[in-house]
Formats: sequence, structure tokens, C-alpha cells
Amino acid sequence: MAFRLITLNLNGIRSAATKGFVEWVEQAGADCMGVQEVKAQAEHVEGRFDKLGALRGHFHFAQKKGYSGVGLYTRKAPSQVITGFDGGEFDEEGRYVEARFDTSKRKFSVISCYFPSGSSGEDRQQAKFRFLAALYPHLMRLRAEREFVLVGDVNIAHRAIDLKNWKSNQKNSGFLPEERAWLDQLFGDGGLVDVYRTLNEQPEQYTWWSNRGQAWAKNVGWRLDYHLATPGIAALARRESIYLDQRFSDHAPLTIDYDFKL
Repeated sequence: MAFRLITLNLNGIRSAATKGFVEWVEQAGADCMGVQEVKAQAEHVEGRFDKLGALRGHFHFAQKKGYSGVGLYTRKAPSQVITGFDGGEFDEEGRYVEARFDTSKRKFSVISCYFPSGSSGEDRQQAKFRFLAALYPHLMRLRAEREFVLVGDVNIAHRAIDLKNWKSNQKNSGFLPEERAWLDQLFGDGGLVDVYRTLNEQPEQYTWWSNRGQAWAKNVGWRLDYHLATPGIAALARRESIYLDQRFSDHAPLTIDYDFKL
């Protein structure tokens, strides 16, 4: 009895589809799969990517074409789907979709979330800080009322073990002290759990590689993709894997199996 949850930044769903993504999903055995950076609108997805095998997709698209966007594929129909969380700047960018699977016995959500990247310049780094400031209290409110797993591209490597060249990246977006401190707070006072690291403490466990400088070939990577869970759910995690046999984007799929059934 297992609940298989996968997360993958697609870097464009249409691009990923040309690299075998759809065929892989159908044999990956997911019960839920969060995807990020869909880079498409509803008209590109309907009838083509809204169902993948036994999984039905629920999406939050960005208003800007070819930008951002997240999806959550589910085998079981959710009791409710929520798109967006801040009612403003970041909802326009299509960064949050939550599927609720509530019963009389349990309130449980799976969230697919795409954190902003700050690497393109200071204005986007400031937007990233605003996003973090808005998301934290939202997650705390959620945690007070339900169990959940947030999966997605967090665009932050937490510790030195989580990227190859940590010393030279301490002033770069994705490994800034303020970003890492946000995760420290989330895993500390916030009470959430970095599920992957409860199962695998090994170095060189990366989920993203730059397209520059033979990063993939040399395994010069970053661990940017996470399962962030409430403790009760995190305690049920049993197996983890980063899928490296095929490349659908510049990120790799991250799978965790949990010992419960929806």
C-alpha cells in the first residue's frame, strides 16, 4: 500500500513531450504528480496534456504566455482544487495549485508550487523574497488545519551538500544566506520536513543542472526540487529516487513513495 508522488519541473510541457515525457508518465506509476514551468496556456493543454494515462491534470496557468505555470496530475479525483494563494502578484504568474483529498477522518492536500528564480536580476530576486514572505504564513495557516505535501521547484539549495560548487555560489541566487535562512525557519519553527533528506543523506543528489559548461556530463548540479511535508506525512515516507535515465528538461523527476493510500 503506497502513495507515489512525483515532482518535475518540465521547462515547457510541449518541449518535454518531444523528449518522451508523456510515455514515461504512463509507466511511472504515480498516484499524484506535480509539474512546474508548464509554459503553456489552457488551449495548449486541453485535449493533449490534460490527461496522461490514468492521471487527470489540474492547472494554474500564468497570465503571461509561455511563462511559469504549474499542474497537478491525480489518479483519484480531489474533493477540491485551489489555484493560487496570494490573490495578487504571484497568482498572476501561475505558481500554486492545491488538490484536497478530504474525508471525514482526514484533511490532506498535495500542492504543486513553483518558486520564483532570482537569477535574472535584482528585480526578480526581490520578487522571490516577496514570494517567500507571502508563502510562509500561508503554509503555517494550512499546517494548522491539515496534513499536506508541497512538491515543486523551490529554486533554493538548502545546505552545502545540496549543490556541487557551494563555496563559489554563496552570493548567487538560489544559495543566498537569506534564502537558506527561510528554509531553516520552515524546517525549524515552521515544523515542515524536507522529506528527501529523511531518506537520503548522501552528497551529489541533484535535481537540476545548468545547460552551460557540461554541467550534466560532469554532474555539477543543484538540489532544487523538494517534497515539503507536515511531520505526520513525512514520517510515512519509505523510498526516494531521482530519475536520471532519460532527460525531459534541465530538471530530473523526484519520486517519493509514502506508506498510505488516498
